[in-house]
Amino acid sequence: LITFTTTRYEIHFIMFSGLIWSEPQLVFCCFCIVISSLTPYIGSVPTEITNNTSKTITPITKRKNKEFKNGNSHCISLHTSHLRVYTTLLMFNKSPKTTNQTTVWYTDLLRLSPSQTITIDLLLNRRTIITANPENVEHILKTNFCNFPKGKPFTDLLGDLLGGGIFNSDGELWSSQRKLASHEFTMRSLREFTFEILREEVETRLIPVLYSAADYCGGRTVDFQEILKRFAFDVVCKVSLGWDPDCLDLTRPVPDLVEAFDVAAAISARRATEPVNAVWKLKRFFNVGSERRLREAIRTVHVSVSKIIRAKKKCLDIGGDVSDKQDLLSRDTTSAAMTWLFWLLSENDDVEKKILEEVRNKGSLGLGCEDLREMSYTKACLCEAMRLYPPVAWDSKHAANDDVLPDGTHVKEGDKVTYFPYGMGRMEKVWGQDWDQFKPTRWFDEEPNYGTKPVLKSVSSFKFPVFQAGPRVCIGKEMAFMQMKYVVGLVLSRFEIIPLCKNPPVFVPLLTAHMAGGLKVKIKRRKH
Repeated sequence: LITFTTTRYEIHFIMFSGLIWSEPQLVFCCFCIVISSLTPYIGSVPTEITNNTSKTITPITKRKNKEFKNGNSHCISLHTSHLRVYTTLLMFNKSPKTTNQTTVWYTDLLRLSPSQTITIDLLLNRRTIITANPENVEHILKTNFCNFPKGKPFTDLLGDLLGGGIFNSDGELWSSQRKLASHEFTMRSLREFTFEILREEVETRLIPVLYSAADYCGGRTVDFQEILKRFAFDVVCKVSLGWDPDCLDLTRPVPDLVEAFDVAAAISARRATEPVNAVWKLKRFFNVGSERRLREAIRTVHVSVSKIIRAKKKCLDIGGDVSDKQDLLSRDTTSAAMTWLFWLLSENDDVEKKILEEVRNKGSLGLGCEDLREMSYTKACLCEAMRLYPPVAWDSKHAANDDVLPDGTHVKEGDKVTYFPYGMGRMEKVWGQDWDQFKPTRWFDEEPNYGTKPVLKSVSSFKFPVFQAGPRVCIGKEMAFMQMKYVVGLVLSRFEIIPLCKNPPVFVPLLTAHMAGGLKVKIKRRKH
């Protein structure tokens, strides 16, 4: 029995037994022997709530979560004050389905708390505060930014893969890289260079690949998520490394760099799911299990990227380059956002028609930079897709000193403080009762009509922190929107994307989120 305790309430949990290992884990042997007499835990379901004042006990009502028709997840219908979680051991089967249920579980708990914040105490691990409160997010990312660095526990998780790059550093090291990168991203020449590469990649590779799939006898089934990832990887490598991996040539095997980076990113992210940090550190020390595969994958990434950069330096006779492994992460975020949007559009024909109308109004000369800036409805659709399925489901900081969040939550030095974009997009207090609807019009002051130019309203980045906010806000945000609008506009104007799976896809939140099993679709030429 586990109890969630508050000033007035206790919420009781019954723990399910049956721990499932995702891989042979030799270093756990001794640990398993110690706890062999105990029931292993992998998950929990709340059963009742106790009022500590009146001593009354109320059963918790459970309802099926409409996002998961198989009924394996459920929401909790009750209202309490700020939740504080005490638990002894939390181990999750690391399958995509279980990983997704973890995010749903946290979201359910955040709905219980009027402050939209929960505090979790884990045995042998640091205390974790998870929030979906926009005021708290603003405090963490802007108001008291200096007190909430990523922290050593976070940078240790990704340090083997990303080193001390801009994504994985704090303080002066981060500041100096940020200034240099900000200067690069404000240069008009870089924007024009990126757009030309984007145009070439779409017109000479992506579109022909989709035509080939559409013209195949009976239509070829393709994984649209994989195609978008390959496309984005080509663009990122051409822009940042000056190297063309030609991933969209489906007759060729995927480059070793691509596969190695995917493996390294996934294992690095799963380090955070271990019950205590000592687990993955011991596996790394003994070079066993997932840590052995991680070391091999990182070696492949480092060797491949270093070889490309050395060749480019020799060719151009230039100095150092700050854009390397960090940029490879951006390819997953844009491809993930577009994958979810294409699936959502298949479920919302009226929205797809409005995007097509917006694209067709731009004329027959193709989409230029100015056209892309004016595609506000397509941008609203992308924002709405990322609200429901953010490319980065959560982000954590570590408190440098004691603090108090705006909702009254006390933070202790060393606490892990996590803001949760996935949960924030599902909060009724933040987005209203229709939070579960794909509704691009929520991003406009007035609903756009045909013949009128829609104007996007200003939405706080602390309410919608998909691109972070404050000093660490994503400097490539506008470039990412440009790429996504261009791809969505040109693909939809030529093709119908028809998903084959009738059940909602499963959201998998690793270092960057993706769709479990990909997005299997049939491609059809659009009839004009």
